[in-house]
Amino acid sequence: MTLVLGDTLSLLLFRLHSGRLLGINLLKVQEIIPCPALTKLPSRHPHVRGVAHLRGSTLTVIDLARAIGERGVSDSQDGCLIVTELSRSRQGLHVQSVERIVQCYTSDVRPPPAGSGSKAFITGVTQIDGKIVQILDIEKVLHELAPVIIEELDEQLLSGSERALLKGRRVLVVDDSHVALQQTMLTLRKLELDCQAVRSAADALELLQEQHDAGFPIEVLVSDIEMPEMDGYDLVRTLRKKPDIGQIYVLLHTSLDSTMNTEKARAVGANDVLTKFSTVDLSKSLVRAFESLQ
Repeated sequence: MTLVLGDTLSLLLFRLHSGRLLGINLLKVQEIIPCPALTKLPSRHPHVRGVAHLRGSTLTVIDLARAIGERGVSDSQDGCLIVTELSRSRQGLHVQSVERIVQCYTSDVRPPPAGSGSKAFITGVTQIDGKIVQILDIEKVLHELAPVIIEELDEQLLSGSERALLKGRRVLVVDDSHVALQQTMLTLRKLELDCQAVRSAADALELLQEQHDAGFPIEVLVSDIEMPEMDGYDLVRTLRKKPDIGQIYVLLHTSLDSTMNTEKARAVGANDVLTKFSTVDLSKSLVRAFESLQ
C-alpha cells in the first residue's frame, strides 16, 4: 500500500453512478481516460460492458458498479475509465467520475467493518477530510469475473532435490485477501510445505513469536504488502528489530508489479519480492529461500 517515500498510501478517489465514494491505490492505476466506444462481445460476463481498443491493444471494460452489487449503467458513453494493472492483468473500470488524489497514513486504514460480508468488495476504510472512504478490493472484483486457475505443478518444474528441500519446511503466509490466501496456500500444500496462514500483520507477529517460543520456529514468511493498519513493509521493519524472530526470511508477495516494489522491499529488509500470482514463480522463489537458509 505504501509509496517509496514513507508509510503513506496514495489513493485515487472516484464515484460510482450512485454517488458512492471509493478509493483505489494509485500504484494500481495506469491512466484515466474518457469512456471510449466499446465493442460488445456476445458471450461476455454480465458485469463486462465490452472491449475497448486502446493504442493497438484490447482492454476489457468492467461496469464497476454492477460488479460490486449496485445498479449498473446504461450503454451511454458517460463516465470515464480507470485503467488498472495488477496481478499480471490489465483492465478498465467504468466509473461515473474521478475526483482527486489524496494521501493518508497506512496506519489510518482500518479493516472493513465487522459484518460487512463477503460481498463488500473493500479491503479497508479510512477518513479523508472528515468523509469515510472505502478502499476498493479490485482483486476480489477480478476474481468474481474470472477466478484464477491455479497452474498444475509440472513434475519437471522442480528437481527431486528441490522437492526434498521444501518438503515439511515451515512457512507462514499473511494476506488480508481471502482469494489470494487460498491461491498461495494451495500452491504451498502441493509443494508439501508445512504451512500456516493468518489475515493480518499483527496476527503474523504473534504467531511467529509463539512458534519460536514453543521451539518450532517458522523459517519463511510470505507476506502481502497491501494490508490495513500495518502493511507488509512495516511488518518487515518491525520484524527486523526483534532479536529472536528478526532474522526470518521474508518474501513479499504483491499484486503490484514487483519491479516497482523491489527497491522499497530491500530497503526495509525483505529478502525477495514477487508479483502475484504464478505457481511457477512462487515455487522457484521458495526454492531460492530455502537454499539461502542451508
